[in-house]
Amino acid sequence: MTHTPTDPEQTAAGPAAEEPRDAQSIANDVVARVLARAGTARAEGGTVHSAYDGDQLDLAERSALRRVTGLSTELDDVTEVEYRQLRLEKVVLVGLHTGGEAASREAEISLRELAALAETAGSQVLDGLLQKRANPDPGTYLGSGKAVELAEMVAANGADTVVVDTELAPSQRRALEDVVKVKVVDRTALILDIFAQHAKSREGKAQVELAQLEYLLPRLRGWGESMSRQAGGQVGGASAGMGSRGPGETKIELDRRRIRNRMAKLRREIAAMAPARETKRLERHRHSVPNVAIAGYTNAGKSSLLNVLTDAGVLVENALFATLDPTVRRARTEDGRLYTLADTVGFVRHLPHQLVEAFRSTLEEVGDAALLLHVVDASHPDPEGQIDAVREVLSDIPGVEDLPEIVVLNKADLADPVTVGRIQRRERRTAVVSAHTGEGIAELKELIADALPRPAVEIDLVVPYSRGDLVHRVHEHGELTGEEYLAEGTRLRGRVDPGLAAELDAVAV
Repeated sequence: MTHTPTDPEQTAAGPAAEEPRDAQSIANDVVARVLARAGTARAEGGTVHSAYDGDQLDLAERSALRRVTGLSTELDDVTEVEYRQLRLEKVVLVGLHTGGEAASREAEISLRELAALAETAGSQVLDGLLQKRANPDPGTYLGSGKAVELAEMVAANGADTVVVDTELAPSQRRALEDVVKVKVVDRTALILDIFAQHAKSREGKAQVELAQLEYLLPRLRGWGESMSRQAGGQVGGASAGMGSRGPGETKIELDRRRIRNRMAKLRREIAAMAPARETKRLERHRHSVPNVAIAGYTNAGKSSLLNVLTDAGVLVENALFATLDPTVRRARTEDGRLYTLADTVGFVRHLPHQLVEAFRSTLEEVGDAALLLHVVDASHPDPEGQIDAVREVLSDIPGVEDLPEIVVLNKADLADPVTVGRIQRRERRTAVVSAHTGEGIAELKELIADALPRPAVEIDLVVPYSRGDLVHRVHEHGELTGEEYLAEGTRLRGRVDPGLAAELDAVAV
């Protein structure tokens, strides 16, 4: 309900137990604890890599494109759009809670996550404001008095952006900007900005752009007369002359039409990319290669886990939404069965529905999997909340409801054993691991091997030496329990899928 006090550590401890604590002191404590952790999401050296992570060349490339703190990029004569793109943000965070200990704790977790999102986007968090209020104000979200207080805080800190911990209605954002006199960004726009920075593949960029345009369309705002000028028809009862007779649209109507056309084109492009992914999926099915999908909350350690299991060397960073483009790698069980591991985009509380829709084609990889590894940051203050947020998004994907699931409690070297035990009692099948130290990885591999579907047909036959290709396929895609070299050919004992079994029967001697 107010900004941070001068001594965060002292305030975080709170007043003496016997003194009554009002809503303002509770809000002070929450903001102080959030700001005491500011900078940790993007701190130098904050990303600790293990021996499994490889050379991390992608991380060096991404770091080379960082905005430089303290470097002034503001120009004197730029348009409003260019101004929004160029200026390095120094932000103030804003949140609401309804009161009570549980609501205060939830507000702190959400505000801490908002600070990490802002830092991941390249901003510097200067201050925060948390208000106790039963319902958001329909006008300025905070109410007129608190909006004026926010404007004073922004001016005092020299901030150039306000980040609000919710999705604002277009009218609320405009009204709040009119009061605080700086740019106002909501949680959805912030997440979209991070996705735009991190998207690398052609499909990922198209999906992010589509989500951004869906968000922007109802939020187009007229700036002065330029957005309302109309060229078509008659002006003042007489022709305005050559070049003035156009489609009769205002500038904002024209922009909306262009955005809709661009969205339609992006949807066609994304749909055109689907057959390639479907071909790969059918190829895996043809060879009976099961797919294991890695899903979970952002920054839970999904990419680190993929590196440990497959030596993939994919990018690992202590930042939210570091991975956007899916990565698929091959792996084998201890008994030689081949399977694939697919790393997917992370989720977050209140993930913008525009992103869920845009990334639906990618998320369908999860629904097609034989097993789901649900990675959870066991050291997080609210791991159960992360689990629920991920399942809420996954529930909209066809086929996920019947998917076998292993809840992987990652970062066990940092987690509280009490928290780990609580989640183990709640979830049906769990694995406690540390992708950084390698703790529990062997046990996780055993769980994966037990959960994967086994080949259905048992074989005991001799394959002629001229059909070494079939022997190779049994090694690749079957479960071999015995192999013996005889005069007439190779004797194989084990299990294979029905299609391969029929081919083997046809050539067996």
